[in-house]
Amino acid sequence: MMSIIKKLQERVSATGLYVFLICMAGLAVLLYTNHWSFMHYSPTEWVTIYSLLGAVLILEHFTFQLPPASNKQSMDSSVYLACIFVHGTEIAILILLFNVLIAAIRYRELSWWKHAANFSIYALSIFLSSTVFELSGGTQGGLNEEHFTSYLLALFCYFAVNTVTLGLYFYIAYKGSLNELKKAFLAESLLVYLCTLILSLVLTTLIYHNGILGLLLFLALSMLLSHAFKQLFTMYREIEEKANMDRRTGLYNHSYFENALETELNIARTQNTPLSLALIDIDDFKKYNDHFGHLRGDQLLGFLGETLKKETSGSNIIVSRYGGEEFTLLMPDYTAEQAYEIVNAIRKRLNDSRYEGVEIFPHGCLSFSAGIVQSRVDIYDRSQLVDLADKALYYAKKQGKNIVHTHGSLNEVEREVDLGQDIRDIEQQLNLFLYKDINTFKHSKRVFKYAVDMSEALQLGQEDKRCFILGALIHDIGKLEIPWNILNKKEKLTDEEWRMVKAHVTWGRRIVEANERFMDLVPFVELHHERYDGGGYPFGFKGEQIPRLCRMLTIIDSFDAMTTERPYQPTKTFDEAIKELRDCSGSQFDPELTAIFIHYVQHKQPAFMDSIEADH
Repeated sequence: MMSIIKKLQERVSATGLYVFLICMAGLAVLLYTNHWSFMHYSPTEWVTIYSLLGAVLILEHFTFQLPPASNKQSMDSSVYLACIFVHGTEIAILILLFNVLIAAIRYRELSWWKHAANFSIYALSIFLSSTVFELSGGTQGGLNEEHFTSYLLALFCYFAVNTVTLGLYFYIAYKGSLNELKKAFLAESLLVYLCTLILSLVLTTLIYHNGILGLLLFLALSMLLSHAFKQLFTMYREIEEKANMDRRTGLYNHSYFENALETELNIARTQNTPLSLALIDIDDFKKYNDHFGHLRGDQLLGFLGETLKKETSGSNIIVSRYGGEEFTLLMPDYTAEQAYEIVNAIRKRLNDSRYEGVEIFPHGCLSFSAGIVQSRVDIYDRSQLVDLADKALYYAKKQGKNIVHTHGSLNEVEREVDLGQDIRDIEQQLNLFLYKDINTFKHSKRVFKYAVDMSEALQLGQEDKRCFILGALIHDIGKLEIPWNILNKKEKLTDEEWRMVKAHVTWGRRIVEANERFMDLVPFVELHHERYDGGGYPFGFKGEQIPRLCRMLTIIDSFDAMTTERPYQPTKTFDEAIKELRDCSGSQFDPELTAIFIHYVQHKQPAFMDSIEADH
């Protein structure tokens, strides 16, 4: 708790310091550009200033949004830029100052420092772009074709300063990533800025040649553009909503769920926040469908959809129809325990709901079974999370239905495991190596033996043991896709050949995914070449981002590779290989698991070591 408070204080302190520096810079710009010339302005000049100020206020009122972003935009910057080009920096800053003072009166609920920071950011943008304009040869007045480069440089400077100062504030205040920053302030706002900057050149010409009339024409054009952008955004939202919604239930559809899960999983991993997923399945839905027909079945789906939507309203829970009679509750910031309380409460309320035809159900009421899983740092793929939730759901169904089960909450095996049959099925696939690469076949069998014994040393439960030893057996299955001449090449591999060898983890994943029974083995196939320090492939995961048993597989796999004759590397003795493990502990290998493995092979199983050496 104290560490969280400390981090919060550091963030607030950093934000306050940044705002203070920005405000000081804005004050310096105001003092530097203010020559008290406004005290001698003529009535005509004041009319111009008030007209331009009115234009700014009108444009701020006609804000709009662009898809896919939902941030409000306005074209008021075009007035400030045109003012720089025609009248100079001092008048532009004066108009900005008046605008901020009016905003401070209109929006008194906002803190004073927000108004001051807003003035300072705009003032810096105006001052620096004006300076660039003058230094590059630009002159005040009408649009001058000979100095077109000066206008472009000034426009770019305005855009850059405005984007960077605002972006840094949000980065410091909300601790987002640089990629998110680029997306928010470059990709999504670039079109609006381009329109604004180009329109500033149009306004420059209109003001210089047509005065107030030109300004009015510009305002009319800007308001029409704003209205068009609003219509575009509304239309986009309507299309997006139709594309993301399931028509039968009014909930989000499977496609939207997949995208939301990917997004929330990345947030949970990068920000170390909890994320839970609940997979819900209506009990005996087929029986209801067969008895009353599909139309009534669809009505039941709609009823459950409405119930889930009602029970989760006001929260950040994302409710979707996964398919058929299955629904998902994606729960950002919820632990598995919190998710269980919510889903179980919904289940109980559904049991008490009156609905026509429930007498045909075995429980005599509407019910569902649910499986819940909480994300972990080593769950790197959305399919893994769904698979674990599905296992928990399967267990709930086997216990008699109308149950909510959290994955890993009980010692019972969450599905029947016929380990012998699984091993035989994988070995059948590995037999293809007998004619293509006998070394890979023998290596897989040896790593499998290591894994069997290490599962005892690690005291793994039955499900973890199954995944570990099967994952060890199948981990190099992707090498079936590597050409024979590369797998058996005696000389050193070329860069292109090495890239092909490294791709075996991706090809292996595709092979394993073809059999739904072995989906939980994907991490072992895909991640056994990741390094503890983040220098591995294919993702460059680091530390606990790599699943624990995958980190152990990396140690076993490397140890066997070092002590086996390979065409492209010298063979090490057992002692040399153990020394290599120690030397790479903390960089390539997990230090804790490395110590366990070394202790085991040296002291616990000498007979086992003899059998492994015999296999070599």
